[in-house]
Amino acid sequence: MKVQELAERLELRAATRVFERDVTGVYISDMVSDVIAHAKAGDLLVTAQSHANVIAAANLVDTCAVVVTQGKALAEDVVKMAEKAEISVFTTDLNRWQVATKLYEAGIR
Repeated sequence: MKVQELAERLELRAATRVFERDVTGVYISDMVSDVIAHAKAGDLLVTAQSHANVIAAANLVDTCAVVVTQGKALAEDVVKMAEKAEISVFTTDLNRWQVATKLYEAGIR
């Protein structure tokens, strides 16, 4: 599934430009060290964190996109960093469990 299609299915709000990539899995964590150690290239990263270190970790691992939960906003410098790295970042008012449920229903595991 493509990032844009998944974003539409989950009714996510784009915080950055949308870079069209394939979603091949999902990794849910709020710990940057966990993301670096365990997320895989192509994973959709779901987190409640909205700081620059999340973008740095997502870039290092080569995640397909990031979903920031619980309605958290991103600072302008974080948005610029994500766009420079060509990482789509979305926000949602849903919590991580709700996003995980919707991802499962969409066939993303």
